[in-house]
Amino acid sequence: MTKTLHPAVERAGLLIDLKRYEEARELLSRRLAEDPDDIRAWVRLARSHLFGDEKDGAKALEATERALALNAEDTGALTMHAHALRASGRFPETEGVLREVIRLAPGHWHGYALLADWLWRIALVRSGQANGGQARREDMETGLRESDELVREAIRLSPEELYAYEVALLIADMLGDRAAADQWEGAILRIDPQHEEALSRRARKAATAPGVMAKEAATLYADALSSAPGSALMQSGLDHASYRLLRGVRWLALLCLVFAALGIDLFATEGETQRELPLVLGQRLWDLVPMAVVWVLGALLRYRRLRAGIQVNLRSLIRRRTWPRIVLGQAAWVMLCALSITQIPWTERTVPLVLFWAGLVPVVATMWFDRRKTG
Repeated sequence: MTKTLHPAVERAGLLIDLKRYEEARELLSRRLAEDPDDIRAWVRLARSHLFGDEKDGAKALEATERALALNAEDTGALTMHAHALRASGRFPETEGVLREVIRLAPGHWHGYALLADWLWRIALVRSGQANGGQARREDMETGLRESDELVREAIRLSPEELYAYEVALLIADMLGDRAAADQWEGAILRIDPQHEEALSRRARKAATAPGVMAKEAATLYADALSSAPGSALMQSGLDHASYRLLRGVRWLALLCLVFAALGIDLFATEGETQRELPLVLGQRLWDLVPMAVVWVLGALLRYRRLRAGIQVNLRSLIRRRTWPRIVLGQAAWVMLCALSITQIPWTERTVPLVLFWAGLVPVVATMWFDRRKTG
């Protein structure tokens, strides 16, 4: 058995890290032709088959079996064997292998963390197999509770290992333990301040808290996105918050429609005489003032005060998604109706009344439906 890592095996490991799996396999094959008893070469060959576009669980399993034939108690070979079993569709068998890893290396964290990550899933699979494809919640919870104990032991053994905390966070979420989830989330961000999932969780919790306005939510996501550029999760959150901002322009347009109705005395009020039509030019121009104030204060100034990143995302969202364009189109339609009501010298109120309802009804009817739309 090779006691030190051969240079060819070391180079193969680097090639695997660089995702050059075919080159790594060729190098390892030549090494194993020279020395078929190199257990580390067999383990890395198995690893090369488990990654890349052409995953081959059967070949990985064969390689780990060759490694274990050389040393049945090699924890690295056993761990890779567990991965190969999972890739080969023999997931439940991995539990026994990982428990053996823990038995052989009780002071090493990784076996505990990996078993914690997989154990509750194995319990779910077994429960489904035993109950005609319908997994029982209590079976999964039993697995989750043991997984929680295992991952806490992994963290105790190695408090700076990120993977253990990621597993702990997942388990806490599955158990519905918010306090523990917050604890593990904070630990992850302490180790990796740019951790995409933890940042996204934190931003989402803050942005969806009761009373948080769309502008605040967009700012929270933009801050998180600046810490982890390229995060699809946070980009999705920013898109949703930006869409909420865009939805607000319809309310501004509807307010202008109401001002238009008031300006022309569209609806009769008991005890009051409606204005005589057509309105004089001065009155019609004066009716534009409150509409201008609404758009300057409600939209223009608000938009200019947004962070540059949010402004860019708003423009990008309009280009990329359908519903934002629909929202802007509806706002434009409502404003067209409002301007038509006030600026055309109508001699009677029949047509302005039709325009009012034509502007109001379609928009109000879709507001509840598109609340969760982003595209």
